[in-house]
Parts: sequence; structure tokens; C-alpha cells
Amino acid sequence: MSPEQTVIEIALGKAKNVSQFCDDDDIIIAADTLVYLDGSPLGKPEDPPDAEAMLRRLSGRQHTVYTGVVLLKGAETVTDVVKTDVIFRDIPDSEISAYVKTGEPMDKAGAYGIQERGAAFITRVEGDFFTVMGLPLAKVCRILEEWGLA
Repeated sequence: MSPEQTVIEIALGKAKNVSQFCDDDDIIIAADTLVYLDGSPLGKPEDPPDAEAMLRRLSGRQHTVYTGVVLLKGAETVTDVVKTDVIFRDIPDSEISAYVKTGEPMDKAGAYGIQERGAAFITRVEGDFFTVMGLPLAKVCRILEEWGLA
């Protein structure tokens, strides 16, 4: 599957899983984020050495973050994908090791959090900052507005 299809399928699965516990008039918002470098996904690291390896691969490079978002309300489903490019500065191994020791990268796609200490690695973001955080807020707000809810 393409990056876009992958994040939509995962987000849709999350939303459908939650929907079984909801009423038809409830609004469910689900999202999934993946980091892609050279056409390959970088998910959440398996362990600290994996996190260090991911960050070394990202160091000094541009990568793309895809976040798929799904909104469900009863029988109505809206899906979309937002893509953002992120450029990292060259990161010394000592900084990578210190960052991984904080534990922060372990639950993040690509082994970094743009909203936390990982922001220090980023020189530029081309696109929606919130997409990299994991929820494209502008896109979600536009969908809610279309539903007359914002």
C-alpha cells in the first residue's frame, strides 16, 4: 500500500474499533502517523538501539510525515491524509544517545517528537506542523465545519 493508504487504513481501523462503544450521534476522530524516508516507513522504534538507528538515518536529511485522519458520525465517514516534509540538521551521535535515554522517542513514529525535545533536531517544516504531531487540526476543523459542528 502507499503511505496514504497505509495511514488511512490504520486510522479507519482505530475509528471502527471505538465505534462499537459509541452511539450513532457520537463523533469519532482517529488518526495515524507514519514517517517515510527514502520510500520506507519508520514506525515506532522497537528498542533504544532501533531509535538511535532511526535518528541517525534522519540526521541531516529531509523526510515526509503522513497523517491519516478519519471522522465517523453514524453512517458518515470522512477520510483524508495530510503530508508534511521535515528537515533535520546533522545530529551528533552524543545528542542522539542523550535523547534516546530520555525515553521520549520510544512511542513516536520516526523516534522523535516535534512537540518535545525532538524539536531541537528540526531546521524546517514544510507543511502542517500539527500533522507531524499526529493530528492535522486544520483539516479536522474544516471537516467539522462542513458537518456544521464548529
